[in-house]
Amino acid sequence: MTLPDSLYKWLKWICVIVLPALASLIVGLSKIWNFETLGTNISQTITLVATFLGCILCISNYTYYNKKDNKS
Repeated sequence: MTLPDSLYKWLKWICVIVLPALASLIVGLSKIWNFETLGTNISQTITLVATFLGCILCISNYTYYNKKDNKS
């Protein structure tokens, strides 16, 4: 499984920057606005999605470099 380069870069940016920042924002806002249970549930869901995407990206990266090394 190898992702196209543009999709890989976009997903990596989402996974490394956007999703963790969004989860942190939701946790912080949920404490301010007193909806901590909902905020925790949402941030945990976002973290699970980020972890899943990270796994997909890791597999794609491994496959890409493994194919590249085997062609040499």
